[in-house]
Amino acid sequence: MKTYVSNEYDVIVVGAGHAGSEAALASARMGQKTLLLTIGLDMVAFMPCNPSVGGPAKGTVVREIDALGGEMGKNIDKTYIQMRMLNTGKGPAVRALRAQADKWDYHEEMKKTIENTPNLTLRQAIVDDLIVEDGVCKGVITNTGASYHAKSVVLTTGTAARGRIFIGELNYSSGPNNTIPAVKLSENLERLGFKLRRFKTGTPPRVNKNTIDYSKTEEEPGDKEPRHFSFTSKDEDYLTNQISCWMTYTNPKTHAIINANLDRSPMFSGDIVGVGPRYCPSIETKVVRFADKDRHQIFLEPEGKNTEEIYVGDFSTSMPEEVQLDMLHTVEGLENVEMMRPGYAIEYDVIDPWQLTHTLETKTIKHLFTAGQMNGTSGYEEAAGQGLIAGINAALSAQGKPGFTLGRDEAYIGVLIDDLVTKGTEEPYRLLTSRAEYRLLLRHDNADLRLTEKGHDLGLIDDDRYAAFEEKKKLIQEDLDQLKEITVHPTMAVNEFLAGLGESQLNGGVKAEAFLRRPKVTVEDVERLTGHKLAGDRYVKEQVEIDTKYAGYIKKQEIQVARLRRQEAKKIPKDLDYDQIEGLATEAREKFAKIRPETLAQAERISGVNPADLAILSVYVQNGKFARVKK
Repeated sequence: MKTYVSNEYDVIVVGAGHAGSEAALASARMGQKTLLLTIGLDMVAFMPCNPSVGGPAKGTVVREIDALGGEMGKNIDKTYIQMRMLNTGKGPAVRALRAQADKWDYHEEMKKTIENTPNLTLRQAIVDDLIVEDGVCKGVITNTGASYHAKSVVLTTGTAARGRIFIGELNYSSGPNNTIPAVKLSENLERLGFKLRRFKTGTPPRVNKNTIDYSKTEEEPGDKEPRHFSFTSKDEDYLTNQISCWMTYTNPKTHAIINANLDRSPMFSGDIVGVGPRYCPSIETKVVRFADKDRHQIFLEPEGKNTEEIYVGDFSTSMPEEVQLDMLHTVEGLENVEMMRPGYAIEYDVIDPWQLTHTLETKTIKHLFTAGQMNGTSGYEEAAGQGLIAGINAALSAQGKPGFTLGRDEAYIGVLIDDLVTKGTEEPYRLLTSRAEYRLLLRHDNADLRLTEKGHDLGLIDDDRYAAFEEKKKLIQEDLDQLKEITVHPTMAVNEFLAGLGESQLNGGVKAEAFLRRPKVTVEDVERLTGHKLAGDRYVKEQVEIDTKYAGYIKKQEIQVARLRRQEAKKIPKDLDYDQIEGLATEAREKFAKIRPETLAQAERISGVNPADLAILSVYVQNGKFARVKK
């Protein structure tokens, strides 16, 4: 094919899903001339599966993206139709914000933002090949022969990479939502030496909301108290006329239809070879795996304000279309429902993530970065978080500056990326609160305190926002100091209040700091009972209360983090020859050579490596006598 040279750029981003959108915006906002290429302009930041953002761990990622200067939090705050805080009865480490999106508005708002961002060009094109010279990526070639050159390239192909859709016995080459797949780029990556594998995900049917009997379902309304993903959103803009979601259940009739048609499910017939997500299985997988359960939850979620389509959440399936309809008709409230779109499974290529560094640059080819589902993750939020980091590092690489990374103690995004590059993944990776060992430090509410300064240093947070952040920090400290000075006296009002809570009464005065540590006492209680008004808004007071109540636990995690940082400071040479280290177990030697950990802390997190191997490696590194890999 004849090619022609088009414009030169600093950074090229391939794919405009949630990862690509964040990568391109970050690069452009850091002053780099950026090109964003997408198979279809109608798929920019599109939601081919669940029309929602957030949830456990994922919601914290969205707040982290916002704190660093990314766009997802702002975009969902402009386009949500429902907002809810989950796990409010539990501790702050696992509370999670979740928003139901108007999927069409979400796409249009993100596209509008991209189109109006300086330094950023959005263009429709299919990338077939990478331009690689002497192990360095220098651009891309499209299927029309256009050749675009850049200092850095970011790949975010999502589920389009050799995508294949399955509905019962039917299967065909396709990207998500029946879009064009990207076939030749995967072939090019394999020729360049990358190891790819096949993963699978799926989506449920959509039904007409006018055919649902809501009287047989349970309503799930949004929160009345203002909630936001972006730290810049204002309480007065909070949506009051929110649209409810609804909940119903499968039953033994549903399960009987599924079991009777398993031979027609590509998940069980062997047609699908890709590995599916353990934490978001199809309904047929759930019925088989949990055969002792006689029902499973289903959530009926509106796809937007101006559509009749309802997303049947937790009902992902690749059964034949007529079987899907039979299954739906057994569910309470859906007996007469009309199916507008069938569910489907989609199989696609991913790059084994151990082939990446913590900056998301590939180890095989310099100046080439990957992000999103092509790295083996699931979910819009995980994709967006990676996209932001990849875009930042592509921009820094184009500028000739050192890379930017986040540690496991700094952000859920850091946990996500470290898990991928250190442990790899055998299935679509989903971020969970249990994956973060320092989750009390990585809370939804304090993402700005952890990351805003970093975003400002990168040029993604402007001076006005940073000044407001500094003021918030100052007010938090003032309130914490004030709690150490205020005394709560054992008045009749105070002891009556404590008796009502079932708490022991005061015999003498105590400082407000100690009083607030009682589990059921709030900042507002302290203010009311002492007559002292603390500074700052409710977000400042939220930090003050959490910092005070959980001070002991937070201190313990900070001690653990200090140990981690000492280990992270012990660097391992990139070209260390592990074959020359005597005493290492064969499995450890192979994994060290494959993953090439950058620090002793990372080496410690590699699965299958025992303490004896770590001790040997530690002594070897600290002695400073290294055997280098022969070139």
